[in-house]
Amino acid sequence: MTNEDPYLWLEDVTGDDALEWVREHNAPTVDELTGSERFTELDADALEILDTDDRIPYVRRRGDFLYNFWRDAAHPRGLWRRTTLDSYRTEAPDWDVLIDVDALAETEDENWVWAGAAMNRPDYDRALISLSRGGADAAVVREFDLPTRTWVPDGFELPEAKSSVGWIDRDTVYVGTDFAATPDGLPALTSSGYPRTVRRWSRGTSVDDAPTVFAGEVSDVAAGAVYDPTPGYERHFVSRSTDFYNAIDYEVRGDDLIRIDVPTDAHYSIRHDWLLVLTRSPWTVDGDDHPAGTLLVFDYAAYLEGGRTHDVLFAPDPHTSLQDFSFTRSHLVLVTLHDVATRVEFRRVGTWEPAEVAGLPELATVGVLDTDPDHSDEIWLSASSFTVAPSLLHGSTADSVSIIKTTPAAYDSSEVSAQQFFATSDDGTQVPYFVIKRDDVTSGPTLQYGYGGFENSMTPTYLGIGGRSWIARGGIYVMTNIRGGGEYGPAWHTQAQKAGRHLVYEDFAAVARDLVVRGFTTARQLAAQGGSNGGLLMGVMATSYPELFGALVCQVPLLDMKRYHLLLAGASWMAEYGDPDDPAEWEFISRYSPYQRLRAGLAMPQFLMTTSTRDDRVHPGHARKFVARMEELGYPVRYYENIEGGHGGAADNRQSAFKSALAYEFLWRTVGEAEPAD
Repeated sequence: MTNEDPYLWLEDVTGDDALEWVREHNAPTVDELTGSERFTELDADALEILDTDDRIPYVRRRGDFLYNFWRDAAHPRGLWRRTTLDSYRTEAPDWDVLIDVDALAETEDENWVWAGAAMNRPDYDRALISLSRGGADAAVVREFDLPTRTWVPDGFELPEAKSSVGWIDRDTVYVGTDFAATPDGLPALTSSGYPRTVRRWSRGTSVDDAPTVFAGEVSDVAAGAVYDPTPGYERHFVSRSTDFYNAIDYEVRGDDLIRIDVPTDAHYSIRHDWLLVLTRSPWTVDGDDHPAGTLLVFDYAAYLEGGRTHDVLFAPDPHTSLQDFSFTRSHLVLVTLHDVATRVEFRRVGTWEPAEVAGLPELATVGVLDTDPDHSDEIWLSASSFTVAPSLLHGSTADSVSIIKTTPAAYDSSEVSAQQFFATSDDGTQVPYFVIKRDDVTSGPTLQYGYGGFENSMTPTYLGIGGRSWIARGGIYVMTNIRGGGEYGPAWHTQAQKAGRHLVYEDFAAVARDLVVRGFTTARQLAAQGGSNGGLLMGVMATSYPELFGALVCQVPLLDMKRYHLLLAGASWMAEYGDPDDPAEWEFISRYSPYQRLRAGLAMPQFLMTTSTRDDRVHPGHARKFVARMEELGYPVRYYENIEGGHGGAADNRQSAFKSALAYEFLWRTVGEAEPAD
């Protein structure tokens, strides 16, 4: 292990030499993989699914209107639009277009990608619009007036940066950005590249003159502020995210900062007079021991005075975890997983007694999309499964919900089924995974997908493009629930942080072996795919478990774990992976860091690497350097870097379809061929 890196120059994202290297590597990959009739079909099918006008236009209520952002073949950059509930319930809603991003991009000669809208409450007549160049995380912010459909002259406007901005009232916002100067003379951004200070910015003044209301440390991930406008409970809060999982929070009252003294790694919510705390580590409170993943409720005012009397609203068990909670006016909504199967529960606010709500689907992954807790018991939910296309449910937690819109099937899944299995990992842990395939397929080419990080749960979801591009053509799809995720609560994740990272990779390898033992596939016909943290997973499979796979698809990955914390947002993930500058932590990171572990003599699977030049979250240098090192060692590798796309790898549906077709064509060519006869 040395610090010498002959490919460091590839970290120059837009340098002439680096971009020439990218073009030289893109060309042969495109030439090889895009010329077949099958690629043309895969590409067209994916684009049809992404662009179809029959898919659900998901909405969020803001006041009297329902808002939606929509992309289709005629509007690849998208439309921000709104309608009423009565109109939305019809087959052809009457949409009022507020912003046409395609027209805006053409007028301003900018490659604008929609990055979101934050509306003022309670009037909802102004919005802070975020627009990204090419899909990067950094965005410009502009103020938009909805009644006149115009940009506000001399309104709130920020240049391109990873900013945070939120309304206080119609003429005041909280803002964190890359300020020109700070009163304490320290950098405006943290070492992770996010705002370190928060200011209170009034209309008509310069953001650089806005008074600072809160500041964190340079070593923090970020600092932030938010105003809660709940009628009768208006409050201001500020926060320091000291790392990716820990934060120190305060309520602001005048000039006083009042510490909200919950565990720094807990998730909490303040609603009216209640404080809800979801623990991420064991917590002893008021003499009671509570495991990680417990949801507790306190009287908020009493808690600030030192009182710790509480009720338990959810207690985990070895098979069940709480994934999410939200409020309507009268109810608390809990979404739980039991062996990765969704359950939804309702409790009456205040008494916390269970409440029955009719119309919830069974055997589906259900998620809460939106509620309006200040005004009603209205709730919007999504439901889908591996084989059933998504549906949208609407109703009331005081009564019932019903399906009001459905997405047409992307492929014929009438004879497709999903089964859950468990693999035994190296330490004996039972790791769940799902196998989705046509009923007439018993074995063959298999694609294993994984992520395994940041407490992200992989739940059953409809495989539209994957269904048509892979399953309908006879492929077997496998969704893994390896450690590092949150499928079984916080401990499923925390045991795989830092020195426990090896558990993620052992789990994924155990599933790969189990698939072969059960006869679903062979090592030659088994492929794996993952992106971002899942791309790191693919890098580890290539360098530590190459004999288990016939092909790997590695997307927007982390791979150089010696330098990840020095690149873009990498420093914010040290709570997940560790600090490579700390010799004790580099000792366990070095055992799996793919870039450093690339060496001659590996039984390297066929390899496709994809990334994006405009990814300003995970540096494209990870992918570039790994491929250069692979080529140096003589390993076959295909490489494709989208010049646009940000961390998602694509800026519009056209690019997303191309990226998908490229991966599936690669997979069919490498593991999709029949096994040779003995």
